[in-house]
Amino acid sequence: MDGQYYNEDDEIGATVPPERFGFNSWGNLIYTNGAFTAGVRFEAYDPPLLGYPAGQPYDGAGIGYRYASYSIDDLEVTVGNFFEQFGQGMVFRSYEERYLGVDNAMDGVRLKFRPRPGVYLKGVVGQQRFGFDNGFTKGPGLVRGIDAEFSLNELLPSWSEKPHNLILGGSFVSKYQEDRDPLYVLPENVGAWAGRANFISAKWNIYSEYAYKINDPNNKNGFIYKNGQGLLVNATYSTKGLGISAGAHTFDNMFFQSDRTAPTPFDLNINFLPPLTKQHTYNLPATLYPYATQPNGEVSYQGEIFYKFPKDSKLGGKYGTKVTVNYSAAFNLDSSLVENDEGLEGYRTNFFSPGERTYFKDFNIELRKKLSKTWSLAYTYLNLVYDIDIIQGKPGKPKVYANIHIVEGQYKFTDKNSVRFEVQHLDSKQDLGNWATLLAEFTFSPHWFVAVMDQYNYVTPGNEFHGSEPNRIHYPIGSVGYIRGGNRFTASYGRQRAGIFCVGGVCRNVPAANGLTISVTSTF
Repeated sequence: MDGQYYNEDDEIGATVPPERFGFNSWGNLIYTNGAFTAGVRFEAYDPPLLGYPAGQPYDGAGIGYRYASYSIDDLEVTVGNFFEQFGQGMVFRSYEERYLGVDNAMDGVRLKFRPRPGVYLKGVVGQQRFGFDNGFTKGPGLVRGIDAEFSLNELLPSWSEKPHNLILGGSFVSKYQEDRDPLYVLPENVGAWAGRANFISAKWNIYSEYAYKINDPNNKNGFIYKNGQGLLVNATYSTKGLGISAGAHTFDNMFFQSDRTAPTPFDLNINFLPPLTKQHTYNLPATLYPYATQPNGEVSYQGEIFYKFPKDSKLGGKYGTKVTVNYSAAFNLDSSLVENDEGLEGYRTNFFSPGERTYFKDFNIELRKKLSKTWSLAYTYLNLVYDIDIIQGKPGKPKVYANIHIVEGQYKFTDKNSVRFEVQHLDSKQDLGNWATLLAEFTFSPHWFVAVMDQYNYVTPGNEFHGSEPNRIHYPIGSVGYIRGGNRFTASYGRQRAGIFCVGGVCRNVPAANGLTISVTSTF
């Protein structure tokens, strides 16, 4: 249960909604008896917190999820709601990200069958959750899909003793939506397929997946009749004290929603396009300039090296030193408009070829060091290039160039009591200018924790950079929490800065707010 009481705060642009208190609540109850499982989730939004959810508004209280499932002779049957994913989700991913308000649960039937060891088959059919109005509501489209996966270690006797494994898979998904458009002749059945391969050994993991979608005119691509495609490749190597990863992907016209006129990019998504940028957890990079995948077109690269200098070495010292270097970049597609476009294809692209526009760059270095039994420190540096016009939809805004420095430390008073602190600084001459963040968190195990944080926007473009008085705004907030068994109680009071909240490369806008927030989580 999350509740928030709102105060008006003109300095940060926080307004009070008609209902001064927002409330999000949900509870899952799952019953299992042998091979039979059934579950139900009750949800209440009376009304929802400001800025929640990411897509279609939620309202009221009722049943948001219910299902029954049983297994017999390697066959699993589920009726009702379910979440599922084929491969990396490039053609199908039904999932929930509760704190973003993303939920495209299927409502229908799912079959999983293992005809023999090493062969895994899936089939799904149903409609997607669209929103919540005193119970979940469904979108107009019908989604159908099949997936097959083969694990050679299990399937072939000659592979069973090998120190590595190769997993092959393929998927096909289609959506059906009636064409009622008075202007266009729209395809009512749109299909997409994908193939994947994953090589796994003690030190290596190499994964690749290719997806192709037939023409799917929709309001996200301007109703063009162009096929879509995507390719991703990831490779990791790990051994004691060393880890190396590299990846690349390209997506072209890969918005895939069960309603071609879905109101927002968060509603009724059939697929999921994995991000290829580091998902930061520190406040400034995570909430000011996070990157979200551009489904209509991007080429992206990422590489990371992790190394731990061993204990008692010159650079490792008594406890060792951990170093991580990461670089990622995303670009537009190398494309050209189609002249005399009678087929309404819109544009053509050179496959996996980046264009001249840089959407995002992130170069970061992280050092982690345990200094003694009581002290540990970490330092992180980030250099960002951020096309705020494209990523956050702010036309005409200049590209952001930012440097971020972060120092994190922890001191243990005893085995149960400790303090953790963060000092963060961002400097930029674009967008919101310079920021500083201070955080201190005190833990008194096993029950209590107290945290205080202040964000300070102390230099703002258009003011200090142009010789006028700056807008110096503080965003203080304090929190206290109590944990007992399966129960967790948290209360916070202060300012919430307007910005972006992201999980796994999916983001939503969070409005400015001032007030009291209370959260209760219980597991039994």
